[in-house]
Amino acid sequence: MLRQACEAPCDMGEGLLTLPKNVNYIIETLQGAGFDAYAVGGCVRDVLLGRKPNDWDVTTDARPMQVKELFRRTIDTGIKHGTVTVMLNDEKHEYRGYEVTTYRIDGEYEDARHPKDVTFTDNLKEDLERRDFTINAMAYSEKAGLVDEFDGKGDLDRRIIRAVGDPYERFSEDALRILRAYRFAAQLGFGIDAATEQAATKLKDNLRRISAERIQAELTKLLCSPHPDVLLDMHYAGITSVILPEFDECMRCQQKNKHHLYNVGEHTIRALMVNAEFSGVEFGADTLRYIRYAILFHDFGKPEAMTEDENGARHFKGHAVISERIAKSVMKRLKLDNDTIDTVAALVRWHDHRPEPTEANVRRAMNKIGPGVYRLLFPIRIADTLAQSMYKREEKLAYEKEIMRLYAKVTEEGDAVTLKDLAVTGSDLIEHGYKPGPELGEKLKELLELVLEDPGCNTKEYLLSKI
Repeated sequence: MLRQACEAPCDMGEGLLTLPKNVNYIIETLQGAGFDAYAVGGCVRDVLLGRKPNDWDVTTDARPMQVKELFRRTIDTGIKHGTVTVMLNDEKHEYRGYEVTTYRIDGEYEDARHPKDVTFTDNLKEDLERRDFTINAMAYSEKAGLVDEFDGKGDLDRRIIRAVGDPYERFSEDALRILRAYRFAAQLGFGIDAATEQAATKLKDNLRRISAERIQAELTKLLCSPHPDVLLDMHYAGITSVILPEFDECMRCQQKNKHHLYNVGEHTIRALMVNAEFSGVEFGADTLRYIRYAILFHDFGKPEAMTEDENGARHFKGHAVISERIAKSVMKRLKLDNDTIDTVAALVRWHDHRPEPTEANVRRAMNKIGPGVYRLLFPIRIADTLAQSMYKREEKLAYEKEIMRLYAKVTEEGDAVTLKDLAVTGSDLIEHGYKPGPELGEKLKELLELVLEDPGCNTKEYLLSKI
C-alpha cells in the first residue's frame, strides 16, 4: 500500500551532504593511498533526508589488510567478509568505531539469510547492486559526489521503498529483507513499491527460516516508529500470517457493540496510531517499547472471550486475562527479554481495570500493579478509548483525567503504596513478639491495608498500637 500521503517531500539539497570529520579523514586517507572510498548505505540515505545518522559506514576497493595498514587502531570485525572497524577519537575525545568494508559480491545464499561466501571486487556498482533497497544503495564522497546507480534519491523523493534490481532475488537471498522493507516504511512514512510488495507476499513463507530474535528486532522497530499502522499493510500482504498470526485472528473478529466501530485488529492499529500521535509526552526507548507492545496485545484475547447475546451484541468479558496469556506466549516466542515480558504482561492484564476514582483505590491499584507499571497504563487507556466509538467517550476521558489527577496527588504527597513504604518493618514486629513466618507477613499486609485506606495512619506509633 503506497504511503505517499500527506508528508511533504524532504529538502535534499547538495548542501546537506556534509560528512563528519572522522568519516572524511578515513575516506581521504584511503584515497591518498590510491584507493577509492565512499560513505555508503543508510548514513547517506539519512543525510539526504536531513537526519543525523546513528552510524557511518565506508566502502572501498582496498582489501582488509590494506585498510589495517593505513590506520593505527583497528578491530577485525569481519575480515572474512571484508569488514574492518577503524577506531578514531570523536569530538568528545572518545573512541568510536567506523566500519570499513571492501567492495564485494555475495556468493550463494544457503539459509535465506547469509551468503555462503563473498568475493572481493574493484567495482563499486557490483557492491551496490547486492544491497537491499535503492535508498540504501547510494555512496558519497566529496571527491566523487553522489553515486546513485539505482535512483535511490529519486525513490526518496517519491517516498517509496524499492528493492535493488529483482525483488524476488533480493528476498530469496535474505528473507529478513521482507521485514526490513516494512520497517523502513514505518520509520520513514514511505510506501512500498508494488513489485517489491508483490515479491514480499510471494516469498513470505521464507520468513519461517529467520530466527525469532531477528524477527522481533524488526517488529520492535516498526511498532516504536511513527507509523506502526504499517502492521496493517503487512496483514494485507500476508506477512503477519507468518510472524504474528494472532493479529490475523483479531482482524477476523468483529466487535459488534456500541463501544466499537472497528474489528479488533483495526481498533488495535488505531490505538497504536493514537499513541504515535500523542504529542504531550516523551517516552524513553524502554517505556515506548512497553507501551506499544501492550497496545498491540491488549485485545488479543477477544476472539477467544467473545460471546453474543440475544440481540446480536458481542461481549468480551475476561478478555484481559486471556490477552495476558497470549501476550506472554507471543513474547516468549519472539525471544523478548524478561523485563519486557513481565511489564507488558502486567499492562495487558490491567488495561481494563477501572475502579471508582478515589485516592484509596489509586493507592491500592499502585500496590497491586506496581507504581512504575501503573503510570504506563494512562497512555494505553487513552489510546484505547480514542480508538473506540464516540459512545460515552467524554465520560471515559473524564474518568482517565480524574484518575491521573489522583495519581499525581498520591505521588506528590509520597503516600505509602508498598510494604517497603510502611513506617514499621518485620523487625519491629519481631521485637513485639511476632515470629518470622507467614503470620508476620500477613500482619504487615493488614497494616499496609490500613495505610492504603488512610495514609495518615503510617506512623510507627499508630501501627504498633494495632498489633
